[in-house]
Amino acid sequence: MAKKKAANKSKDQSVAFEEAMAELETIVRRLDSGEGTLDEALEDYSKAIELLKTCHLRLDGAQKKIEILTGLDADGTPTTVPFEAGAEALDEKRSSRARRRSSGPADSSEVADQPDDGLF
Repeated sequence: MAKKKAANKSKDQSVAFEEAMAELETIVRRLDSGEGTLDEALEDYSKAIELLKTCHLRLDGAQKKIEILTGLDADGTPTTVPFEAGAEALDEKRSSRARRRSSGPADSSEVADQPDDGLF
């Protein structure tokens, strides 16, 4: 069993991301069209799952290599953080910004001070 996983892992690493995506798109089109037998569809589905795993592994590996520029130090040298840590920080900023935007007026006096358009 371990031998099979090792063989699949080396096979996955030999397939380029773009090739895996192209083959995945072909399989999805074939499955959407409904052509072929049920057995062929199940085989295609299984292959698509493996290709999808390969693509996710490639993307995860690429993200680990990416760094986010956070600023410059006193010497003018760029300061960076790993993508994953930076992505979390960006998500936190985005969610706090969304909370600030979606929160209503702090008290009822702000609502009372607004002019009445007379529409409703």
